[in-house]
Parts: sequence; C-alpha cells; structure tokens
Amino acid sequence: MKLKYISFLFGLALLGGTTSCESDLDIPQHGTLSYDNYYVNDEQAEDAAYAIYIQVKGAFYDIYMMKQALSDDVWTSGSKHGDNADLDSFNEYTFNSDQTTLRNTWGDYFKIVNKCNVLLDHVKPESDIKRRAIAEAKVFRAFAYFDLISMWGEVPLVDHDLQPSEYHLPRSTYAELWKFVETDLNDAINSNALTEKKDANDKQWRATKQFAQALLGKALLWQKKYKEAADVLNAVVNSGKYALYAGNYEDILSLAGEFSCESMFESNRVTDWNNMYDEMNMFNVMNHWRTGAFEGAGLAKVCDTGWGFNMPQLKLYEAFKAEEGVDGYRLRQTMKTYEQLGTDLGIKMRQGESVMGEGIFMWKQRFTSQEVIGFFFMSCNNFRWMRYAEVLLLAAEANLQAGNQQMADNCLNQVRTRARLQNKPATLEAIQLEKRLELCSESTRYQDLIRWGLASQYLKDQGAYCPVMRMKADGFRVDHDKFNVDPSLFGFKDKHKLLPIPAQELRMNPNIPENNPGW
Repeated sequence: MKLKYISFLFGLALLGGTTSCESDLDIPQHGTLSYDNYYVNDEQAEDAAYAIYIQVKGAFYDIYMMKQALSDDVWTSGSKHGDNADLDSFNEYTFNSDQTTLRNTWGDYFKIVNKCNVLLDHVKPESDIKRRAIAEAKVFRAFAYFDLISMWGEVPLVDHDLQPSEYHLPRSTYAELWKFVETDLNDAINSNALTEKKDANDKQWRATKQFAQALLGKALLWQKKYKEAADVLNAVVNSGKYALYAGNYEDILSLAGEFSCESMFESNRVTDWNNMYDEMNMFNVMNHWRTGAFEGAGLAKVCDTGWGFNMPQLKLYEAFKAEEGVDGYRLRQTMKTYEQLGTDLGIKMRQGESVMGEGIFMWKQRFTSQEVIGFFFMSCNNFRWMRYAEVLLLAAEANLQAGNQQMADNCLNQVRTRARLQNKPATLEAIQLEKRLELCSESTRYQDLIRWGLASQYLKDQGAYCPVMRMKADGFRVDHDKFNVDPSLFGFKDKHKLLPIPAQELRMNPNIPENNPGW
C-alpha cells in the first residue's frame, strides 16, 4: 500500500508541475498583430493606406509590361528573338492561360483589392485621417477592378476581407462589377475626404478627388455612358487644378518631370541611399534600349545599362510622321531614329552587334544615370499611372459622343497645341490618332483598341516577323526575320478580346468551371 501511495503522490506532483508550466507559458505572443488591437488609431489607419500605395507601386512592372507587350506600340524582346519568351508570347499573341506574366498580373490586381478590403473592413470613419484612408482604399479598389473588367471581363467580385471558406468565389456579371466600381468612386468623391491640390502647380503624391473623377469618367466611357462620362471628366478639366506640362516634352516622364502640373497620379519612388533596395525594380533598365551594343559620346546622356525591351514599332513612327512631319516637335522628343541618334547624339551601333527593333528608339522613356540609386536596377524616377493629357483626350471622346462638339474640340486641341500642331475638329478618328501619339508607350493602347473594336485591324499580324537591327561590315540594316509561318498560330484573334483567366486560378477554384470564350 505504501508503494502505491508514493506513486499516487508522485503522479499528482507531475500533474501539478505540468499544469503550472502550462499556466506560466500561457502568455501573449509578442510581435504579432490582430484585427482586435490594430487599425484603431490614426497612425495605424495611415499605415494601412500606405500599404495600399506600396502594393500599387509594386504592381507597376507587371501591369505595364503586359499591357505594352499586347499593344502595337512596341517590340518586346531584347538582344535577340526569344530573349524573354514570356513577353514575346504576348507581343505575338501566342500566349496561353499558364503564362507567368498573366498569372502575376492577375494576382497583382487582387493583392491591391485585398489590401483595400482589409482597410475598409477594419478602419472606422472616426477622424479625418481615417476617412481619407477609407476614401483612398475605395479609389484603388476601383482602379484595380477597372483593369480586371476591361481585360478579363466577368471576374469574381471581392468586396470584403475574405475568410478561408470564401476563397472560391464565382464570377460576377458586368452589371454588378461596373456598379461596384462606380459606387466605390462616387463614395470616395462625395466623401469630401480625398486630398485636392490648391492649384495646378501644387505637387501632390496622394490620390486626389480629381484622380478619382478621372477614373470614374474613364469607367463610364467604357460603358458608353457618354453624357455621364463627359460631366465628370469636364469637372476635372474645369477644376483648374491640372494643366499640360510646359517644359521640354522629352522630360515629361523623366526625373525632371516628376509631380508636374500634368500628373494625375504617380507612384512615388524615394531617393534613399540607406534603403535603396526599397526601389529595386527592373522597369527602367528593361525599357531602355540596349546601350551595350552602342558607342559614342552621347551615351553619357543616358544610363550605361539597358536591356532593349519595348522598342518602338516602325508603324508607330510612321503614324507620327504622317501627322507631324519628320521633324515634328513631339515626334523628335518622343523617339529617335537610328540616323538621329548619330546626328543628334553621335551614337552608333558597334560592329557585329544585333538588337531587336526597326531602327527606332524611345526617347521619352529613356533611363538616365541621374536617377540610379546605387545599382542600375534601382531608380528613383516615379512610375506614372495617369497624365492630364489622357484626361483631356477621354473628355474629348466623351463630349464628342455626348454631342458637345465645342468642348470636344477644346480638349483635343489643348493636347495638339502643346505638340505644336494646328487645331482640327474633334472626330473619333482624330481623337484615336491623338491618343495613339500622345500616350504611346504608356500602356493605354491595348485596352483602347479592344474598346474601339480596332484590335483585329491593328494587331492581326503581330508575330508575323521579328525585326532585328544589325551592324554589318557594309553598314547598318534592319532585317525582318520570320519564325512563325502559320498565320493561325499568331496574331490577334476573336478570343483575345478578353484575356484568359490564369489556369492556376481555374485549377484551384471549382466555382469558375470554364475559362473565357476561346480559351
């Protein structure tokens, strides 16, 4: 009996010791945040808004590169055909639903939506700062959904911070999605919480009321609600808070043109040598021409590193030349021919080099040494999302379609006057041409062609050949190498009116059983 008694006491001691240890270890975990104790004060609400701005900035590369590759503005490859097969496939319309860039870009938009939903679900409108954060979240949620709808069509509508059981959402209808965008933007505009510039020269990095109005006008125009679109876009024009940049046109997208009177919204990139990796992004070096294949004193005016993607198509240059003449002011400050590189800058191709392109070099997107922070893939030049010139051309189209010819003429010719061109009556064709020239290489062209029903006309031969610039012993020449021989396998087709939903999304989501038509 004595042994049993001792064993029983020992067991109690172990049990008591275990219980005591568990109680001692049951303490709050440090370094973690929860919805119960965060998003409470103004500073935390501001941090949540900053997280959205950072997410938008981080999405720029994928969004820009995919849209550019899908347009007839550029050729995508670098030193040779196949240098970036993923981008090539978009440029040639040979891509499928498993493309990496497609999947990444789709994900980028929904990451923005998610950040917005977290803020909107957990920040209460109890102060001016919190109300501004809520309004900004609605602007950026609508911003993301505009592209999702206009490029993918009927997609899932995610209007709150999802629980795991809600991850597999079905598609929503166009009517539901566009209403969602309009409601978000109208709520933000009417909240009186968004920032507004004092005047056109006031520099502002936050999303403003007028930026929200521009997005709303754009969404209404896409739906052919012309009178409503004209009214809201005219409000931006008549606000007097924005104007066309009056400096050298070649600086409009450069470091010198940051936060100009023309900037509707741009993602701020900070010159901080102590945290330079915060601005790590391949955008500038990818879009600058392949400088390693060239030589000459004029190279000192640009960054000494470039990978030669997104070289202008000759068709774009010819459209400029037909409208402005070979020495047109805007043309010469937007792009340069190989001959002009030599005469203007003393730059020529090295012997034996070959580079993708047709002898045309983008100048307004040039990459300068002054914006490099530490290494060539880190730049302090801001990402431009929308310029006032786009607002004027959207307003010109909306007013034309709504029957206000005078306002349409005024908006169109403001852009033409800055380009040093004569006034002309606003017609749909004139607006389409002006938009192609003014906003070339700014990732608006692809969606415009789809909306106007012109994609088949302008994109049907994408991928028919690969242009290559070569410097041979007998001089510089451009060859059109052919890799694709079957026309059915390249170029824009009816199915490309909508992009395919990424295959990975379909594999994971049983509530979207089929892809878009043709995919």
